Amino acid sequence: MKLSELIVNMPYLVETRGDMNTKVTAITSNSRDVVTDGLFFCISGARFDAHKFAPQAIENGCIALVVERFLELDVPQILVSSGRAAMARMAAAFYGNPAEKMKLIGITGTKGKTTTSYMVKAICEQAGYKCGLIGTTGNMIGERRVKSNLTTPDPIDLQQTLAEMAAEGVQVVSMEVSAHAIDMHRLDGMQFEVGCYTNLSQDHLDYFHTMEQYFETKKRFFTGSMVQNAAINTDDDTADSILQDLNVPHVTFGICNESDLFARDIEISENGVSFEMQLQGMHPIAVQMKMTGMFNVYNALAAASCAMTLGISADDIKLGLESVKSVPGRIEMLETKTPYRVFLDYSHSPDALENILKTVREFCRGRVILLFGCGGDRDQGKRPIMGSIGGRLADLCILTSDNPRTEDPMKILAAIEEGIKPTGKPYTVIENRRDAIRHALTIARESDIVILAGKGHETYQEIMGVKRPFDEKVVVKELLEEMKNQ
Repeated sequence: MKLSELIVNMPYLVETRGDMNTKVTAITSNSRDVVTDGLFFCISGARFDAHKFAPQAIENGCIALVVERFLELDVPQILVSSGRAAMARMAAAFYGNPAEKMKLIGITGTKGKTTTSYMVKAICEQAGYKCGLIGTTGNMIGERRVKSNLTTPDPIDLQQTLAEMAAEGVQVVSMEVSAHAIDMHRLDGMQFEVGCYTNLSQDHLDYFHTMEQYFETKKRFFTGSMVQNAAINTDDDTADSILQDLNVPHVTFGICNESDLFARDIEISENGVSFEMQLQGMHPIAVQMKMTGMFNVYNALAAASCAMTLGISADDIKLGLESVKSVPGRIEMLETKTPYRVFLDYSHSPDALENILKTVREFCRGRVILLFGCGGDRDQGKRPIMGSIGGRLADLCILTSDNPRTEDPMKILAAIEEGIKPTGKPYTVIENRRDAIRHALTIARESDIVILAGKGHETYQEIMGVKRPFDEKVVVKELLEEMKNQ
């Protein structure tokens, strides 16, 4: 594709140098990628400036650059006002604007994005659509899984994935939309048939610094001309702020506050949750889900709101929701064949941890044993808060490493201890996560529930910048086998 074709109607274009009839056959933002006739995006970030790596990119096959300042290099250059935003637009153009060939459903919020996206996919497939999924646990084209490293991929990977989906006949894409992706312009230029807002609670303050900035970023998804219709959780305290500035058709959902779509007669058990879902003025729909927890009622309402906006029938919504057995790493009960149960959950924020503990507490007949930690190089303020929640709601806590990244894991655990000590609940500190899980399995008795929180679907542990294999499903299986043979 010619460079001139990539910059047609591109709002961030400032100036060009060199031959814009130059043809490129690849695009990249990684100077280490070996390409043929590539276009390299020089992105300026908080930690590095890719302009410095432009010579390396040229050595590896790039023949043109997108820059935020001209460089003394003898290749065609496209000067833009925002490298990230320009990359999103140009990546879409390079792959033939695949998003325009499908209906996109974007789900944003602190919690519930992953589960809601799976529910949306199940409902759409029940209605006869071929559906794709993009999110934290990886991407899916129908039932085929495609790995991804980010909740919302970078623009080049995202557009390549969407192009692959379009080529395989995908009609609807259920997609998690992270606040980081909004702030970094990864979705610039894309249009979503429906945007869904689940909730807001403390997370990612290492990046956004304040809850206000975190919220305003998510709000821009709905007020910045990216969504054509919206679904909003009215039970969240921040909903009114979005609704008052919303200029697109929308549906509201909730349990406590008045909303268009609501649930009543909710019954929660260890085997799932049942409820009646009702749209104002319509007959109620009885739903019996295989996933448990009040938060999954909210997720179901969110998914149903999106589906109704697409015109999907009540019967297909009901059958789609009831077909979802589990979502990787989300209150997932492992097959342990033990007199106690082991749940895997991705809860790594205060609100998510409180939700899983309250849910399990409702049906646990023994002790709730909680194993958790906090990620390194991330929001430090939530560490004592999570310690306090664990102490209040679990019978016993085991503090251990999550992804310490470049931080000293013992300092992270000490911060969690600050919150748990005042609760007076018993706890133990075992930094090595495998040893900690072994301890949890060793002390668990009949009717107890062990919750392994924080890692969820992840299959690695990041220590000193190195991702090491660590799949808790595998670890639990191995430890139980070792204990049985002792």
